[in-house]
Amino acid sequence: MQYSNLLHEAEHHGISIYEMPMTQGIKGLYNDKIVWINKHLPTFTEKTCIVAEELGHYYTSVGNVLDQTKLSNRKQEKLARTWAYQKLIPLRLIVQAYKKGASNRYELAEFLGVTEGFLDSALERYREKYGTYAVVDGYTLCFDPLGIVD
Repeated sequence: MQYSNLLHEAEHHGISIYEMPMTQGIKGLYNDKIVWINKHLPTFTEKTCIVAEELGHYYTSVGNVLDQTKLSNRKQEKLARTWAYQKLIPLRLIVQAYKKGASNRYELAEFLGVTEGFLDSALERYREKYGTYAVVDGYTLCFDPLGIVD
């Protein structure tokens, strides 16, 4: 479901998305309203996470950010990833998942429709941004260890 929502959002903004073979290690690229996704990604879930990150570049990045030795490019990469985390894993959905019975990272990732690696990266980013916890809809969401306190 999230993948189709991302495709619809891209289409709404005139962004084309193509799957094509890419060299190993490259999962996706964005440039000038075009997103390329590596067609060899193993799961639909991983494609969803990569499309979200590449759309994050549309919203947050300017110019070529491939050279990650430059501080300004690393900052733009972080902004694009943060956009993707907030798009696919807003804090309120983590709370909702726990309320519906998700009790570990695997179940949480399944509920959210993301990979465990993407979830772990998002949680780390949220720890950087909020500290060890955040209050969401009257619940305390702890990031380390991951859990919900009423």
